[in-house]
Amino acid sequence: MTTSATHPAISVTVDVVLFCMYNATLNILLIERKYSPYAGAWALPGGFVDAEESLEQAARRELFEETGINKLNIQQFHTFGDPGRDPRRQTISVAHIGLCHNPPPLQTSDETPRVEWHPISKLPTALAFDHQRIVELARTRLMTQLQFTTIAGELLPPTFTIAEIHAVYEQIVGESLNLDIFARAIHASPILHPDHEHPHHLFRINRDHSDGHVAFRWYDARQSIA
Repeated sequence: MTTSATHPAISVTVDVVLFCMYNATLNILLIERKYSPYAGAWALPGGFVDAEESLEQAARRELFEETGINKLNIQQFHTFGDPGRDPRRQTISVAHIGLCHNPPPLQTSDETPRVEWHPISKLPTALAFDHQRIVELARTRLMTQLQFTTIAGELLPPTFTIAEIHAVYEQIVGESLNLDIFARAIHASPILHPDHEHPHHLFRINRDHSDGHVAFRWYDARQSIA
């Protein structure tokens, strides 16, 4: 029988995959680690959970302390706990996703000499810990949500063009999508409505679309769109 006295200590951490769409490119926020392990390597913002705080509170605190970013919506998406993922001790990390369409101001800290946005197509070759896997799974989660939610709107300004939302989909799925066919398909979906207050064919996301129902079957149409 395992007791609290014989059971090995396990730490809990949080990591934040913060996506931001600007200059028609999907970027991820990374910090440079100052201390070992992985001193000098790029990593996701994150750290250990304090005993008196929730997972979300810890994620928000670490994000603010390491990057200066505050007041962004973040959500849990997966838990990572493979043995050896942290060379110091067995550590379980609860990963969160955040989205923004405008890069917020950044600041460094005593623990983060550099804080920078990196295009998702040009990430450093070796991220610290298992952060490459976390980023890949976060991107896969976004791809899944594209079909059933209006999450693309979180990476866009309140009003946008078809070309701008097309760029969001291309960046998330990582492949070229024919603009004309994409436009016809998304016009037929329930997730857009025209913004009649502005000229030049601007649109808004239909926030009333219920999650859990198909929003836009881009994935099924990918072969004909590509």
